[in-house]
Amino acid sequence: MSDVEYGVTTMSVDGVVRIPVTDVAKTIADSFKFRSKVGLDVALEALRDAWQQKKVTMDELWQAAEQCRVANVMRPYMESLV
Repeated sequence: MSDVEYGVTTMSVDGVVRIPVTDVAKTIADSFKFRSKVGLDVALEALRDAWQQKKVTMDELWQAAEQCRVANVMRPYMESLV
């Protein structure tokens, strides 16, 4: 599965419009991937909030980080949460 397909679910609205929706872990990994555009502070806040609200597990985060090729970037921030 490519990183474009990983973590993406297609939802149907009124049986007519198909909308791709990303899961929480993929969204966080993408925020780290595009941290130069959205800002590292945004990526860190997303990570912290999702972890505190128990919307994602470390395993899900790690798998998304590997798929999006940001595991080395996310590792120290993920370690600081535990």
